Amino acid sequence: MAALILLLLFYRPIVKSIFGSFLKRLMIERYEENIWEMVTASIRLNPIMNVENSLRAETGKIIKRPFGSPRKFLNFDGLIFSPAQLSVMPTDGKASIDTKIIIGPCAKKPLQLNIPLLLGAMGYGVAVSEKVRIALAKGTAAVGTATNTGEGGFLPEDRKHAKHLILQYGKAKWSKDPEILKQADAIEIHIGQGAHASSSSKITPQDLPGRARDIMGLEPGEDAVLPSRHKELNKKEDLKNLVEYLRDAAGGVPIGIKLCASQRLEEDLESCIHAKVDFISIDGGQAGTKGSPPILEDAFGLPTIYALSRAVQYLEKREVKDKISLLIGGGFFTPEDCLKALALGADAVYMATAPLWAMTHMQVTKAIPFEPPTQLIYYSGKLKDDFDEETAAHYLQNFFVSFVEEMKTAVEALGKTSIREVNSKDLAALDELTSKVTKVPLAYQQ
Repeated sequence: MAALILLLLFYRPIVKSIFGSFLKRLMIERYEENIWEMVTASIRLNPIMNVENSLRAETGKIIKRPFGSPRKFLNFDGLIFSPAQLSVMPTDGKASIDTKIIIGPCAKKPLQLNIPLLLGAMGYGVAVSEKVRIALAKGTAAVGTATNTGEGGFLPEDRKHAKHLILQYGKAKWSKDPEILKQADAIEIHIGQGAHASSSSKITPQDLPGRARDIMGLEPGEDAVLPSRHKELNKKEDLKNLVEYLRDAAGGVPIGIKLCASQRLEEDLESCIHAKVDFISIDGGQAGTKGSPPILEDAFGLPTIYALSRAVQYLEKREVKDKISLLIGGGFFTPEDCLKALALGADAVYMATAPLWAMTHMQVTKAIPFEPPTQLIYYSGKLKDDFDEETAAHYLQNFFVSFVEEMKTAVEALGKTSIREVNSKDLAALDELTSKVTKVPLAYQQ
């Protein structure tokens, strides 16, 4: 008790003395000996750059950053919805809002989903664990949308629990057996992705042990190699031939292409049109990934809003917009951005990072503060056995339901009864760049 009284009596003088001494050193020491250099350096070299350069210095290897780029791109914030009130009346609150969409309307077996939101690709083994894949399948099935296998191995439990399964036809050697292709509700040929471009990668046996190796057909000691390109695609007709093969092998389900948004986007789209695809998935520059070199995340790929606007304009110019479904992804975290993308012409939006965080929800307490939450979900994560797939599936279901309900409220406020009725005329642009990119009139123009 006496010690506490003494502390209180001398607290202010002690703090004053320490602060005064520190301030004196700060004001008189030469810069090269002054701790203030940390402040000026941190402004010039932000903490992200500093930590990443330290990781490079430690290993001398390429570092791989999870979840995409922290860089700020032009986004959908420059658009605002125009509410219905008098000249256009709001929808009666009792009216039901239709959220169903169709992917590949010209396919023999079009893919019909209950909502315009899809789960982005997260591959088994190359990214996430078996438990995560099962949670993704169950959560999407509960709301009537699709999950995407990604570039990993084909997990039988994925097909068992998913209502709608999009099989990603990757550049690696696995998951291409005809018996696997027949189980898909749609097939997406992976050409590129927003956070990784079309770069190659490999996973060592140490980072890929267990069941995934067997499913992917890897020999003991063999790396899992994801090439930069499909070995069967060397000339223009090759893509068309591959599309025809997959369409026949899978029994007429929609066949699509996944692209990274390039400055040569229109040329890439023309190749897709020539190949007679049923849908095109475009990954904007804000897309996430399990881990990719920062240079690919920060300096490759058009921002999502640029890619979407250019794609819509080109497909309309070629008069195929109503025949080829357009899926867009990359940096979608809110219902409003998803609805804005649909208004600009996307047929559906796919997300991965936001749903992944939502499904872990309170489970992150199993990891933090001593481990990052990704250790719960990665195939090689230290805490993957602690991940509860049933709880995660429930959270994922709630996430999608909440998103769609909020979007339905907005559709009602626009005076519509279907999410497919929302279009660019329901938008106004708040700045000249957004208006120029999207062709949406400025808010101060009539």
